[in-house]
Amino acid sequence: MRNDLRRSGGFYRSLRLLAAPIVLQNLITTSLGFMDTFMVGMLGNAEMAAVNAANTPIFIIQMVIFGFQSGMTVLVSQYWGKQDRRQINRVLGVALLTVTVFSVAVALLLFLFPREVMGLVTPNETLIELGAPYLQIVGFSYVFNGISSVYTGAQRSMENPKLGMQVMGASMVTNTFLNYCLIFGRFGLPRLEVAGAAIATLISRVVEVVIAGAVALRSRLLPLEWDCLLHPGREVFRSFLKYSAPVVGNDALWSLGTSMLTVVLGHMENSQDMLAAHALVGYIDKFAVVICLGLASAAAVMVGKSIGEGRDRAAVRSLGGSLLKVSTLAGLLSGLLLLLLMPVFFRPFLFPLFQLTEGAVYAATCMVCLMAVFMALRTLALVAITGVFRGGGDVRTATIIDLLPLWCVSIPLAALFALVLELDVFWTCFAIYAENLVKAPLCLWRFRGGRWINDVTKAKGEWTSP
Repeated sequence: MRNDLRRSGGFYRSLRLLAAPIVLQNLITTSLGFMDTFMVGMLGNAEMAAVNAANTPIFIIQMVIFGFQSGMTVLVSQYWGKQDRRQINRVLGVALLTVTVFSVAVALLLFLFPREVMGLVTPNETLIELGAPYLQIVGFSYVFNGISSVYTGAQRSMENPKLGMQVMGASMVTNTFLNYCLIFGRFGLPRLEVAGAAIATLISRVVEVVIAGAVALRSRLLPLEWDCLLHPGREVFRSFLKYSAPVVGNDALWSLGTSMLTVVLGHMENSQDMLAAHALVGYIDKFAVVICLGLASAAAVMVGKSIGEGRDRAAVRSLGGSLLKVSTLAGLLSGLLLLLLMPVFFRPFLFPLFQLTEGAVYAATCMVCLMAVFMALRTLALVAITGVFRGGGDVRTATIIDLLPLWCVSIPLAALFALVLELDVFWTCFAIYAENLVKAPLCLWRFRGGRWINDVTKAKGEWTSP
């Protein structure tokens, strides 16, 4: 990887064209989501903690949908390298069916048993009472979000990331405006507080589907071929499951593991302070990794397309090495920026804006500082696992590398430090990020071995409709 940064201008141009719209999309989403949290936080510390707790199971749903989308990317990006749009339509059809069935089933579960689900996150009755109505409504929003995410994900895998940016931009603007109206009762609408935030989210997700559907019916890049879309065939379904199932399992178990960390915080003696701090730091975290998430999405498309075009293994490996070095540098810069912002912005301005208690401020300070220290290792692993390895079809090993450090290092340490030894909050926060000490070296080991490069379409190029 010594000279991997010395590449032609075409590499950086492709990376910029793919990553920039995704970065902007994530930045819009995070900025407006931050405003959402800010508006709920204005209702009080308890309300913000309740929504954070309610969003724990929602986060798992989001990650499963992202897992289906990522598994689809493995196939679509390589078929895009072959310019095979009929096969892309088949993969899209299977992905839409799978995501819709999953999201409807989970939405019904959350609607029927909201208090029970909230009780899995926190025993605090106040938070359960505030969060249950939010959970009942917001679950249905992900039926619509799943459909729009799959379609925009397919377009992104075909080197059109701008559509996702446009769809999410319109959705988040709608969400923010309706949040203001429904949380506080503006422009003649009722004051619904936490439930208003859920209704705003649901309406904004419907907007996503309307825009994505209108684009799909007119798209020249991906014309809908209804015979392929509605009858994709068993071979395509089996291939989709082969490459999606490990990714979905990865993201589901990763999000469950991350949620377990939230559960640990929710069972601490100062749970309200910890959950409020975690909610705010969660958005700081999203801002910090926004560029690296864009790089990861671009990496999956670039590596997958390169393999689909028939490039030799040395060329693909060199491409992956360049992407990992760029991501590591981006992580270093993000970490340094976080450390600089702590004394000049976060503590004097941001934390007081959210009316955090003294305990919540201390917890948030520990989380942000440790996040900064581990940022370079974390972004290297993120781009390797969700970008380079998945684009190369190496989904099973990527899953193992992603999950083992979380479940075998961070979760046991967090539970030990917080609930058994009852150490200072700093050590619980350290445990949350400790997985990166193991994950990043494992990623480098796998990358150097070169076995992550796989043509997942090679044996299935002649699939036909049933």
